[in-house]
Amino acid sequence: MTFIPSPDSAPIGPRRRVRAARLDDRFNLLGAAAAGIALSTLIFGWFTPLSGGVGWTLVAFVSFIGFYALLVSNTSDFQEVKDRVMSVLLASAGIVLFGALVFVVAFTLVRGQEALPHLNFFTESMEKAGPLDGLEMGGILHAILGTLMQIGMALVITVPLGILTALFLNEVGGRFARFVRTISDAMTALPSIVAGLFVYSAIIVLITHQRSGFAASMAITVMMLPIVIRASDIVLRLVAGNLREAAYALGSTRWRTIWHVVLPTARPGLATAVILGTARGIGETSPVLLTSGVTAVVNTNPFEGPMISLPLQVFDFVKSPEPNMIARGFGAAAVLILLVLALFAIARLIGGRAPGDLTARQQRRVGAASLRDLQRITLQHLNAPNVITQTATDPHQKESSS
Repeated sequence: MTFIPSPDSAPIGPRRRVRAARLDDRFNLLGAAAAGIALSTLIFGWFTPLSGGVGWTLVAFVSFIGFYALLVSNTSDFQEVKDRVMSVLLASAGIVLFGALVFVVAFTLVRGQEALPHLNFFTESMEKAGPLDGLEMGGILHAILGTLMQIGMALVITVPLGILTALFLNEVGGRFARFVRTISDAMTALPSIVAGLFVYSAIIVLITHQRSGFAASMAITVMMLPIVIRASDIVLRLVAGNLREAAYALGSTRWRTIWHVVLPTARPGLATAVILGTARGIGETSPVLLTSGVTAVVNTNPFEGPMISLPLQVFDFVKSPEPNMIARGFGAAAVLILLVLALFAIARLIGGRAPGDLTARQQRRVGAASLRDLQRITLQHLNAPNVITQTATDPHQKESSS
């Protein structure tokens, strides 16, 4: 005989808040941090001849982890000690990564503050400026336009091709899909200089016979495409299968299900995939070094003549020993970072809406469609008695219907 205890009589302990920091845990963190700093200071300068900031930081962190585990073990069991220590390690890793990102951006902006305040830096090219000229002359307009045109052409090719390939991998499948997925995974590790050499041999040597912005965009496309395919593939896998089953149960075809269910559900993730690919392509220097050429003038024709981009312009600036050219290089790098952030914001605005969130235009269109359906149903309801009466009084129609 099996006895099932009533859930009402079962004792329920205090609810544990896993992500919340208790008061004693905060004291443990502060105490372990103070002890780690004190121990590292004693080792580096008092008890041993060790020195150096990096070694002091490493010893302080390891000591902090040890003291924190010791303090937590006074009031907790072994499992909770492991949980707390792992939480501290993961939080420390996040802080280190975020700090490194902030340091890179801040260092670039600080080094580029000499060139950024000058308006001509954004409105002029280097056509009439030399290495010895001051920052009041010359700018990076030609590099900004070149970057926008090259990444624009690469996006026109990469976004539809990458998303369609990811849809093929998920919605069609089969042996060929596995082969395509393997090739796209292998292409993510393709060295960028190899992509540049491929485009140089296949397009410049055989077809165009000159470096151009179009050739550079093709090299960027080779680098962006596997990133977009791989990220879109992972995002489409996360779409719940019951959404597709519900659409099929309502009579929808496969492609209508993809268009109206799968793609709207995965839209934020697909926007992130495009951002990842754009961030990879817009910062590439090696492939454009072989395919785009170097110029100091504005070239708006991507199919003829060299067209420089911001990463290549930064490389060309910092090669010079002149301080003004190096300042221009850091200014161009700061503009490149701000351009990536602007593209990130635009992509989030376009694709960051959750499924079901409609724009004002889409809401008006859905409202008009609902009004038409209401009018159609009302007219059918008003004409229904006449139809029934006519059917009942017309024996020929009744016989034909039977």
